[in-house]
Amino acid sequence: MSRANKSTAAPDSSPRQLSPSQQAWHQLKRNRMAIIGLVIIIVLLLCAIFAPLLTPHDPLRGSLRYARQGVSWQSPLGRDDLGRDILTRILHGARNSIFIGLIAVAIGIVIGVPIGAASGYYGGAIDLVTQRFIDIMLAFPGILLAIAIVSTLGVGLQNVMIAIGIASIPIYVRLIRSSVLTIREQDYIAAAKATGSSDLRIILRHVLPNCIGPLIVQSTLQIATAILWAAGLGFLGLGAQPPMPEWGAMLSRGRVFIRVAPHITIFPGLAIMLSVLGFNLLGDGLRDALDPRMKKI
Repeated sequence: MSRANKSTAAPDSSPRQLSPSQQAWHQLKRNRMAIIGLVIIIVLLLCAIFAPLLTPHDPLRGSLRYARQGVSWQSPLGRDDLGRDILTRILHGARNSIFIGLIAVAIGIVIGVPIGAASGYYGGAIDLVTQRFIDIMLAFPGILLAIAIVSTLGVGLQNVMIAIGIASIPIYVRLIRSSVLTIREQDYIAAAKATGSSDLRIILRHVLPNCIGPLIVQSTLQIATAILWAAGLGFLGLGAQPPMPEWGAMLSRGRVFIRVAPHITIFPGLAIMLSVLGFNLLGDGLRDALDPRMKKI
């Protein structure tokens, strides 16, 4: 009697294929410095969102009775020259700094990405004219260009966002152009052209989606730069105007009392440093996570 063949389907022991986003997150989690940066950003966002709930003080009102008061239980970071609670003003100032960074980056993306995509995809006269104009903008340091724009538009928080956004446009134009120059030579772009797809459809469906990685990394780093530039403009008196809480303006006002009350300057400076550090650490981690050559799953 022949032995019956009993075959059972063996379970698939091959590892599950991860999506690109899952691979990027897996790689990012292995980078401790990037996680530290992410934690700093999350804490900063939570402090900005829940600032009115975290402290009972009014960021705009103070009392000269408590002017330049040092660290205490009632004021963990002390008070400024007008008796306003420094912790409260830093927490509310985080809203302005993050808002400036996000809006400035959005302006740079909305204007710079289409220009860079058209310049890299079409080339020729469009690329020549566009890049010469970008060369002129890049001839000025970014912060100097922002100062010139604010001086033309006038001081104020809104004009600071516009100035920093315009100053960041050349960065996105060059970034997207360099990516498009490589992508447009790929076989799938030639196949899309062969099927009769329009240039606009090719750019939107095939070119720009493959630029997302570098764009995310640059945007994260650019937010840090925007926060730093906004603080610099505020320090010069070109940004948010008193009594609005803004880190750069707080730093500028506190420098007058650096000898008698150094806490007025130290804590806003630390807030600027930590926020910029957080975005830079996260940006470096995203760069490694989104670079295919750096992935080791």
